[in-house]
Parts: sequence; C-alpha cells; structure tokens
Amino acid sequence: MKVTGIRTFLCDVYRTNWVVLKIMTDDGIYGVGEATLEHRELAVEAAVRELERYLIGKDPHGIERFWADNHRDAYWRGGPVLTTALSGVEMALWDIKGKALGVPVYQLLGGKVRERVPCYANAWFAGARSPKEFAAKAMETAKLGFKGLKWDPFGSAYLNLTAQEFSIAIDCVAAVREAVGRDMLLLIEGHGRFNVPTAVRVGLALEPFDITWFEEPLPPGDLDGLAEVKRRINIPIAAGERLYTRWDFKELIDRKAADYLQPDLSHCGGILEIRKIAAMGECNFLPLCPHNPIGAITNAATLQIAACTPNFHLLETMSNDVPYRHLLTTEQIDFADGLMGIPDRPGLGIDINEEELAKHPYQPHDLRHYNGDLTQIRPEGAGGWFGGPSEGGRA
Repeated sequence: MKVTGIRTFLCDVYRTNWVVLKIMTDDGIYGVGEATLEHRELAVEAAVRELERYLIGKDPHGIERFWADNHRDAYWRGGPVLTTALSGVEMALWDIKGKALGVPVYQLLGGKVRERVPCYANAWFAGARSPKEFAAKAMETAKLGFKGLKWDPFGSAYLNLTAQEFSIAIDCVAAVREAVGRDMLLLIEGHGRFNVPTAVRVGLALEPFDITWFEEPLPPGDLDGLAEVKRRINIPIAAGERLYTRWDFKELIDRKAADYLQPDLSHCGGILEIRKIAAMGECNFLPLCPHNPIGAITNAATLQIAACTPNFHLLETMSNDVPYRHLLTTEQIDFADGLMGIPDRPGLGIDINEEELAKHPYQPHDLRHYNGDLTQIRPEGAGGWFGGPSEGGRA
C-alpha cells in the first residue's frame, strides 16, 4: 500500500473553520484527520500540503517514522502550525491502519480499559452575559446529564481585573453553583488571561465554590509563574492546550505547574504523541483531560485515546454546535448519563461528507476572548448534536 495524495477541506462552523484532510492510497483505502487551528486555518492547510510530498509513494503504516522524520526535518520544531499539521496527518494514517486491519485504533494501542468516558460541557453558556443568564443555562445543561460545566466568567479582561469585573465574575460562579448544586463539577476557564497576582486573587476567591480546576490562568509559556500560582492557591490547576509535543509537557510536569494535563489531540502532535504525554503523566500520577472543543474527527480520535489510556479522566465536550454539524460527517455519538461510549468501528470510526463540507466555505473569524463577545460562541439555531444509540447520534 502506498500513499497517492492528500486532500484538504476548510469548512466554516461559525466560530472557526474545521480543517479536515483525507489521505488516499493506491488500494482504495483512505483515512481522515483533522488539523483545525482556530484563526490560523489557512496557515495550517498550507503546512499539511507541505507534508504531502513526504508521504507520496510511502507506506502509510510507517507512522512513527513519518512523525519522527518530519519533526526532525522541520528544523523550526514545535509550535502550533507544524504540530497541528502533523496531528491531522498522523490521525489519518492511524485511520488507514485501523481500516486496513479491520479494527478500531484503540485495539492497535493495547485495547480498551473502559467502555465509556465521563464528559463535561463547554459552550453551554452561549449568549449568556449576566450571572442570572449563566445560572439559567447551567440548569438547562445539567438536565442533559453532563458531569461538569466549564466556562470563562471573566468577560474581556486581560492581565488584570477591575473591581467591577472581579465582582461580576465571582457572582457568576456563585450563581451557577447555587443553580446546579454541589454534585456538578465546576471548571473555571482562564484562557491564559491573567498575571500572577490577579490569578492568585481569583484562585483564592474561588475556593468556597468547590471548583474542580482553574484552567490556564496565565498566558502560555511562563511555567514558573504557573507553578507559583499553583503553590499559592488551594484549587487544582489545569493546563496544556497550548503546549506542543512531549518535550513541552516534560517541562510542565518537571516544574509541577499543573494538576491536570490538557493536551489537544489536534495540536500536540497526534495520537502517538498524546499517548506518550499520557504515559509521562501516569508516571507522576497526573490525570489526562484532553482539550477537545473542535470538530467531529478530533472528537472521534480522542475517544480512541479515552478507550485505551488508564489515566484518562474527563472528556471535554461541546454541548451544542452549528445546526448542520450532523451533515458534515458520519458522526454517531452514544451519550447517556453524562458518559460517551467508545465506538467499535474500524479506524477512527468516522467519515466525512465532502459535498456538505463544500456548502460552508472558509470564512475568516477573529478571537472573541478580549472584545466583549466571549459567549457568542454559537449562531442562532445552534443545538445539541449528540443523542443515544437509538437516535443515531442525532439530537
């Protein structure tokens, strides 16, 4: 079997564009992957095409060699563009291997350690602005059975918080906690927005609300500062969505800067890379909770990791999405009681609908985090995209 080419597809999904790719082979088997890099989709699409010449005529089963050679030969190693491109291509190669052997990817990585994985919700807050609105949406989402709710209550703040911004944020957390009770995990997202003293102040103020973790309180890159925040507050720290490859995570772990590891399968280097990161975490008794807010193919691939990784703890899940999500792929989700089932279909267990992807061509989108539109994460008409097995994964 030899690789004959790569095709890429950019599909507008309101807040970003999915970057989907398809690797073809000479015997008709193909694999799909996802290399979505929010707000830099054109750059990563070009990087995927740069990788194509390293694959043409090669055996797609040589995944480890492909990754090692391309990481080495890039010279400018690491970073979001290269590792996102590598992640998407590597994902598709695993899909080919699983299909060729007739087994799901998790079987190639040691087999299942669990049948289902607990999920927390993101995007549940779409459109909310006041503590009262967040509380109402939290109650609605809790009825769907999610184990936790994650959100950023800090508006458009950067580095510092005014007294008013601080008060509104803490009032928002208090309102959500009162609305959903003590049995719901609450995960507070920082989006890398604070300096050390502000992060410490926020962390101390969150303590009464039994917060599961404070995520990415500092801008990425200052691991010493992150370790300092972790030392000075009594809430666990989660981090890693903007770290790339096992070498970045080695530094995070060595400096004891996080309690929960959050590599993003679409960005960290791919399936083998996230397994290596997970193994380093396991050696340090750190749970793996991948960052997973993007597309259907990444979600499918992350479920393969959840199946076979002992220290996999929680799966991030977008509780709602664009109304046409279910048309873009063959995604079928088994979700019940806050748990998502692991599919047993060969490869990644998902395929793309090229015609539907083409109906939503690339549109540029800007980051919303600091302009006051943080919660405008979904369009009018967005809704649930998952359901039980009897519903065929539709809701």
